[in-house]
Amino acid sequence: MREKKIVKNLQPEKREASAPHHIVSYIDNLKADIAAFFDLNAEHAFRPFDVHDHFGVHDKKVRVLFNEILHELEQDGRLIYNKNGTYASVPEKAKPHGLTGRVDRVNKGFAFVIIEGREDDIYVDLELLNGAWDGDIVQIQPLSKNTRNLRSRGDSGRNRTEGRVTEIVERSNAEIVGVIEINPRFAVVQPDSKKLYDPIFLEPDEVGEARHGDKVIVKVKEWPTRRSQAEGEIVSVLGKAGNNDVEMHAILAEFGLPYHFPEIVEAEAQKIPDKIAKKDIAKRRDIRDVLTFTIDPVDAKDFDDALSVRYLDEDVVEVGVHIADVSHYVLPGTELEKEAFRRATSVYLVDRTVPMLPEKLSNNLCSLRPHEDRLAFSAIFEITSKGKLLKEWFGRTIIHSDRRFSYEEAQAVLDSGEGDFPKELDTLNKLAKLFRKERFKKGAINFETPEVRFRLDPEGRPLGIYTKERHDSNKLIEEFMLLANKRVAEYVYSLSKGENKNTMVYRIHEAPDPDRLQTFANFVAKLGLKLEVEEEGKIAKSMNAMLAKVEGKPEQNLIESLAVRTMAKARYSTADLGHFGLAFTRYSHFTSPIRRYPDVMAHRLLQHYLDGGANVDSEQYELASKHSSERERLAAEAERASIKYKQVEYMSMMDPEKEFDGIITGVTEFGIFVEITETASEGLIRMTDLGDDYYELEKDNYRIIGQRTKKIYAFGDAVKVKVKETNLARRSMDLYLAGTKPGRRSEFSRPGFDRERDRGPRERKPKEARGSGRVKRGAGGTGGGSSAKVKRRRR
Repeated sequence: MREKKIVKNLQPEKREASAPHHIVSYIDNLKADIAAFFDLNAEHAFRPFDVHDHFGVHDKKVRVLFNEILHELEQDGRLIYNKNGTYASVPEKAKPHGLTGRVDRVNKGFAFVIIEGREDDIYVDLELLNGAWDGDIVQIQPLSKNTRNLRSRGDSGRNRTEGRVTEIVERSNAEIVGVIEINPRFAVVQPDSKKLYDPIFLEPDEVGEARHGDKVIVKVKEWPTRRSQAEGEIVSVLGKAGNNDVEMHAILAEFGLPYHFPEIVEAEAQKIPDKIAKKDIAKRRDIRDVLTFTIDPVDAKDFDDALSVRYLDEDVVEVGVHIADVSHYVLPGTELEKEAFRRATSVYLVDRTVPMLPEKLSNNLCSLRPHEDRLAFSAIFEITSKGKLLKEWFGRTIIHSDRRFSYEEAQAVLDSGEGDFPKELDTLNKLAKLFRKERFKKGAINFETPEVRFRLDPEGRPLGIYTKERHDSNKLIEEFMLLANKRVAEYVYSLSKGENKNTMVYRIHEAPDPDRLQTFANFVAKLGLKLEVEEEGKIAKSMNAMLAKVEGKPEQNLIESLAVRTMAKARYSTADLGHFGLAFTRYSHFTSPIRRYPDVMAHRLLQHYLDGGANVDSEQYELASKHSSERERLAAEAERASIKYKQVEYMSMMDPEKEFDGIITGVTEFGIFVEITETASEGLIRMTDLGDDYYELEKDNYRIIGQRTKKIYAFGDAVKVKVKETNLARRSMDLYLAGTKPGRRSEFSRPGFDRERDRGPRERKPKEARGSGRVKRGAGGTGGGSSAKVKRRRR
């Protein structure tokens, strides 16, 4: 007979008014754990007292609560009640859908699922991943709050929701890049990505022209299960691992980024006339007679923005921000358009640029080259010497650049007052400083993380590493690009008619998650720094003051990097949410359509509204914005991977006896991470190489302590290190403390070993050893189950 329903209502939204929060949380967690127990043992059915026994429940009142939760889980569609009085898990296909997110496999033993619009990521233990790989889109069922510190390398241990993957919606990439190892009876590809932990097996007769040690692209034919390994076939042989071109192409392939343009796209680009038609000039504002110039990096090959200067009177200057009119050449429905959308962004690796548009456009027709007429989309402003904006105009123009400055050349003119156009550059610089001061006054945050650059020989080998310096000439360009981006967004908004505001593609940056911000504040407090996070209006001011205190210090790069990671990620959207980091109410990307597809959309929308067009449906633009944000993420990851590779390559060429100054950037149970100040390269000192003592991790204090010596190594400490081993395949580096000797070569200290992933292929178990039929234990409880043995779900 079914248990009588005693507790009338346990739904969270109705019981919170009468139940303390900690009781509600307890019931929610208990409900999740009971559901997890049934999910893990879907092949079994259980009577209520079996569940009581499993969780070690003896108190009568608690048993009544358990019975009510079982009844609720049935009502929720997560359990089935059988006629014999038992409960069982609902078949997977019949279960209600959970949340959808992307897998971030940060560790061999667990992953996080990132859900758009949700601040906290969901932790998923290895055995609950259901075969999902890094980057897969999955459906996930939240389980319970986890009170342990699950993040490695300095997370504060904030509570996190746990979950289980119920369905793999979409595989991220069926083609994987890795190094092939050919053995007499089989071949295996070890993926390059540090977030892919499963080797891919091939039959010996399927390796084709690949040789042992080659970089290959392999297509997964069979995804791994609990009973079998992943199996694949070779799609392409890139060449010998270690060759610069091979490695750069491998990085692009690893992140699913294209390198060559399809022939049909190149052919379409070649058909575009080189000469500007008179009919196109007639439709535009002609400002070819106004002084115009570009300021770009010395090695730039495309120039997508230019500035013009004209003095209207003693106190007013007209400044034009001119952007390559890509939308004139890249038309909807064309192959150029389809390819630009697919790529969505240019990719910048250490030794090359992979453009969004073919060279005919990116380096020629859409590049604002000096002494050539070019079509542009312009934002022209009338500004007083005090930085007050009097008038603005937006529209299509034809321009003629009089000078191509590098940043260094423009800075030399600003410093000396001599050279080409010193008055105009000085005027722009003074205005830029006024704009910058006003931004910070309104709450902008001063993030200026250093950019790592390399000096390379003709074969791509690194000869040196340096950080890119930012001068007034860089900031000058930046401020006028910000002005144009902001004003375009505001202008489109102002043209709205009625309550429904005009659809626009915005660059949005939401306020940081309070919990994450508090975690960061707690961390920097341990380093003697103060960050106010209680009042949102004071966050920016306090953040800037804190960043100013570490400027020029060894820990500057570390603190700035952590501060950036604390913030929400900027993205593209049609939602009018503003930009927290810049302190702008509205902000778009308008100034780089050669290399960013969202800027092309912004140009098209602006022209549509300038022509008097009605508001457009936002759905297609929102989908394109999400796609562009995702492609931007992949491009950024590829850029970081190429930087990491060159850093490790450069460090591999160093004298093994050379000592480097470093700073501790992370502490874990298996070692400490150190960033070498000179090269901004990060490596790991393994616990086994701290041979003078046995060290234990204090996660809350971001440090390790020697049991005997009480020696402390803490986050942010300065240390001197030597390079022990470099592993180019993994883009990793092992270090050891100068003045000590590396630990003995054990399983965990062999060259290039990665504790989180390098455990070699799993052994294939004989069939009779698989599927023991044991019942798996859920999250809670200590007692034994019914008659079957029970396994505990790892927490």
